Formats: sequence, structure tokens, C-alpha cells
Amino acid sequence: MVIQMNRAKKKVVGIALITAAAVLGDSMLFIVLPLYYQDFGLTSLWQVGVLLSINRFIRLPINPLVGWFYSKFELRAGIFIAVVLAVCTTLSYGFAQHFLILLGMRMLWGLAWSLLRLGGMLTVVEVSTKENKGQLMGLYNGLWGIGGLFGMLVGGFLVDIWSLIGITIVFALINIAMLPTVYFLIPVNSKQRNEKKQRSFTKWFTQKTFLVYVTGATVGFTIFGLFASTLSTLVEKALNDHIQIAGMVIGAATIAGIMQAVRWGWDPLLAPFLGKVLDQSKQADYLILVPLFGMSVFFLLFQTSPSIYLLIIFILIFQLFSTFMVTATDTLAAHAAVKNPVSVMTVYTVVLDLGAALGPLVSFLVIDWLGLSAVYMMAAIFMTVVGGCWILYILRERRGKTKKLTRDGDNTI
Repeated sequence: MVIQMNRAKKKVVGIALITAAAVLGDSMLFIVLPLYYQDFGLTSLWQVGVLLSINRFIRLPINPLVGWFYSKFELRAGIFIAVVLAVCTTLSYGFAQHFLILLGMRMLWGLAWSLLRLGGMLTVVEVSTKENKGQLMGLYNGLWGIGGLFGMLVGGFLVDIWSLIGITIVFALINIAMLPTVYFLIPVNSKQRNEKKQRSFTKWFTQKTFLVYVTGATVGFTIFGLFASTLSTLVEKALNDHIQIAGMVIGAATIAGIMQAVRWGWDPLLAPFLGKVLDQSKQADYLILVPLFGMSVFFLLFQTSPSIYLLIIFILIFQLFSTFMVTATDTLAAHAAVKNPVSVMTVYTVVLDLGAALGPLVSFLVIDWLGLSAVYMMAAIFMTVVGGCWILYILRERRGKTKKLTRDGDNTI
């Protein structure tokens, strides 16, 4: 059992590090492109917005195709293609000097990310057991996030003192070095191969699976979309001017970046621990209520216009809940995917990406019409409603079990 766990952990660490390497160029671009867009051959800031968002929108129609691909071909093939695409797109950021070329590369990166994300989650489903799904899902999410953190911090720093071409070459070489590990660490997906012989749609698309999808869309919309896109605005509203630490002037963008970096920094340790708690709990469905209602409370607290120092504390606690929320939802999806991994996880990634794509769009429309407080009120209501749906589901399941026990008792008599 220990040997099996070690092998499973090794494969999860492998796919997480492959993913971390692949996202280096993408995460670096989010820091560098808005500041040095002319070095990329761009002429306007609207082009920056298109390039940073097109990969997310292209994933919506691509995810089902990637799911079909994984139902026909091995995980290794998909991950290998994704790494090759990551090499090409990362190099293009340094050498391409035309908007249309970069647009095509960003669309290819959307395909690469779909292959990586779905392939990574299927890897966790494939190698994990009922006893360690949460821990391994948390480990996977925590480790690949290091790539985003490294790409933003190191990539942004080195571009200032070195060159864009040099950084993209280094990041591409790191991805090339990961290619051999694909063969050794990515499992052969035997479970997905057998899906034709498994269940019909009605057997795996249960009420709980639907609720997991709704929660996944909520995660994408509120955490990856709404909160991530409005964090700088929230900090700026509380900051008014700037603060000084050891003679250094720190503005809203810097504080927001540090807040995100802190979250990525603790995820590799905290997410596996929270996943292990979910694995060991006999009431995992109840635990999803903790981050749902906890985050709702902090969305309301964000509207109270706290001082910048109190706001920083609120944000840190909120991000603790968000780590729990992401880990719990991904774990619930992994458990729901046991009967039909590719279909369940494909739909899950689609709703997650849909929520993440709609989050910034809806947020700034509401901000433009009603202000920032209305956005957080909307998010609080949204998460409270989803939490209420989980409570109704839990009560219904409990009543069903009670009736079954009563019938069994009557039959025994």
C-alpha cells in the first residue's frame, strides 16, 4: 500500500512539475506584456487585453474536443503535445513581433493548457484511490501553481535586467528538459479506455455531479474571475495613496501582486493538507460549506471600506478559504469522475473555464453600473445560494438514508 502510494505521488508530482514548467511563459506574459507591449510589436493596449484573454475563451469550445481526444488516445500523447506547444508558444513571445502571430500562439497555448489541465486531473483520478484523492489533488494544484509564481516574479525581474528573448529561451529549454519525464511519469490511462463498457449518461450524471459542476462554475467565476480581476481595484480603494516600508513606496498593484504570491506560496503545503482532511472525513460534503459561507462573509466585509492593513488581513483569510474551496471542489469532481473519468472531468473543466471567463466581464460591467460594492454583494449572494443548495442536498441524502435504514429494520423484523 505504501509502495502504491509512493508511485501515485511520484506520478502526480511529475505531471504537476510538467505543468509548472509549461505555465512559465504564460505567467511571465501577464507581468511583462502590459509594461513592454511595444517590444512585442504591439501598437495599442486593447491588443494586450485580447492576447491575455483569448487563450481562456478558446478553451471553452476546445475542452470537449480535448476530452474526446483523451477518450481515444493515451494521456502521455496529450501531455507530450502540450509540452511541445508550450515550447513553441513560449519562444514566440520573444521572437514574434506581430499581433496576429502572437494571437495565433496564444490560441495554441489555450489548446496546450486544456491538454495539460484535463490531463493532470485525469492523472490524479487514474492513480489515486478513494483514501487519497483529496491529498493528491491538493498536491497537484499546489505544485503546478509554483510555475505561475516563478514565471511572474522571476520572469518579470529578469526582463528588467536582461532581455525578453533570453528569458523565453530559458523557459523554453526548461520545457524541453521536461519532455523525457512525460514517458516515465505519465500513466497509461486504462480506466478511460474502458468507458464504452461502463455507465450510461444517466448513471454518472447524478444530482451530486450536477451540484459539483455548479460549484466548479462558482469557483471559476468568483475566485479565478471576479476576485482575481478586482483585487487591485479593491486594494486601491482602501489604499487611497500608497504606503512606505523601509523607505520603499508600495502601491496597489504591488500589494495585490504580493497577496496573490503569498497564496501561491502556501498552496504546495496547505492544499495537500486540506485534501488529506477531506480524505479522512466521513462528512466531506459538509466541509464544502465552510469555504462557501466563509468566503461569502468576507465578500461582505470587503464592502465595509476597512483600512488597508485590516483589508490585507481580510484578503489573506479569504485566500485561505479559497485554497480550501478549490481543493474541495476538485476533490469532489475527482470522486464523481470514478465511473466515467473523461466525460465528468471534461464537463468540469468547461464549467470552470466558463466561470473564469465570465467573472471579469460581469464584474467590470457591474462596477461600471453600480460600483465595486455591488460586485462583492453579488458574489456573496451567489456563494450563499450555492451553499444553500448543498444543505438541501445533504438533508435530502440524510432523509433517504434514514428511510432506507427504517425499511431495512422493518424487513429484519
